Amino acid sequence: MKGLFAASEAACASVHGANRLGANSLLDLVVFGRACAQRIAELTKPGEKKRPMPKDGGLKAIEDVDKLRYADGSISTAELRLEMQKTMQVDAAVYRTQESLAAGKEKIDEVVPKFNDIKVRNTDLTETLELRNLLACASCTMHAAEARKESRGAHAREDFTERDDVNWMKHTVAYHSDDGKTHIGYRAVQDQTLDENECKHVPPFARVY
Repeated sequence: MKGLFAASEAACASVHGANRLGANSLLDLVVFGRACAQRIAELTKPGEKKRPMPKDGGLKAIEDVDKLRYADGSISTAELRLEMQKTMQVDAAVYRTQESLAAGKEKIDEVVPKFNDIKVRNTDLTETLELRNLLACASCTMHAAEARKESRGAHAREDFTERDDVNWMKHTVAYHSDDGKTHIGYRAVQDQTLDENECKHVPPFARVY
């Protein structure tokens, strides 16, 4: 999308690996935030006119909020959030197995559609908007974890205890189709992110303590 930029962890720039160290996100944000700003400056001409805003600009977002604001289903935001939390805590915990993740996939696929029967009362709106995003993240996490047959970073599987760089050194790319189903794809890791003349390439290796 022209004019849309992403920086830091949202950009998935392949600089952290599977387990970002504490405070490194700030460094990531500074470096790539600056790169974004520089690129925007290159693409923008001083005095350049803005493209006209469509007459219905923003209408879809307003309608989306209103749909939730007046939602009068049978399940409250708190109830559905708790059901999602329990599913993730039980089946996508710190140590995972094929059995737990397969069960978790089935459960989360049952939990997510319940959002269509949500009931919103007064101050629930903010929490409901957050819950919609949490459900999407939970579904992507569960499906991606079940598909990845290895242990890497914070993804620790008891049935696949070792890291598998041959088959699994790649980014998971998850998305939802219009029918609400979660789909999993993959993208190659960019392991050559710097100019070799400035900094020599450091190959990945197993973390040891």
